[in-house]
Amino acid sequence: MIAVSAASGALGRLVIDHLRPRSEVTAVVRDPGRAPEGVPVRRGDYDDPASLREAFKGVTRLLLISSPELDPARRIRQHLAAVAAAEEAGVDAVAFTSFLGAGTVATGMTEAYHATEQAIRASGLAYTILRHPFYSDAFVPRVTNGEITGSTGGRGLNTAFRSDLAEAAANVLTGEGHLGRAYDFTGPLWTHPEVAEAAGVPYREVPDAGPGPMSWINAQVRAGALELQTADLERVLGRPAETVLSRVLS
Repeated sequence: MIAVSAASGALGRLVIDHLRPRSEVTAVVRDPGRAPEGVPVRRGDYDDPASLREAFKGVTRLLLISSPELDPARRIRQHLAAVAAAEEAGVDAVAFTSFLGAGTVATGMTEAYHATEQAIRASGLAYTILRHPFYSDAFVPRVTNGEITGSTGGRGLNTAFRSDLAEAAANVLTGEGHLGRAYDFTGPLWTHPEVAEAAGVPYREVPDAGPGPMSWINAQVRAGALELQTADLERVLGRPAETVLSRVLS
């Protein structure tokens, strides 16, 4: 049996949709009232290790979707509790949704992911690490007042859509040859000026609106930190990943 933790979130629901026709799948959620329909549901709260141990009983493969908690210390506690619960419940293999760079960097937003990857490796569980980029869903440029604006300096973004990352996770959970591997998933590289040209509108670079998460991300883009490219996502999907350009022009 496959289980998907944090299954009530956007990514978890998409993974469930892909798994439902292929395999027996159970949704593990903090609030059963918000669980996806059409599959068995178990309560499993990242802040309640006993509930996780119970939820993971009889599970052969687990997709451990990272907690939405923003505080790194609390997120680490939650993830480590889930890893320990999987080990104690006798789960055969775990796939974890990590973040790009977490394999080598343990600072900033990769801190909790790095700690979790290390805990999974130390646990003795069979594993697959799925390192995600930022989600394209939140970055698709919009034409406003006849133009596209941005603060990225025209540099590339390697974002990927949740739908593709969910399908890749389902492929890993139901396929062979993925255990013991860490995948760096990246989407097709794109830039705001390229999207504007394809949409037939001008592009205008604008200053960051102010301090905050998007300002930090824009600075990372301008520094070229989101231009890493690998073939991992396309390889696991068995097809090209969806491009931001196709979504804009659809």
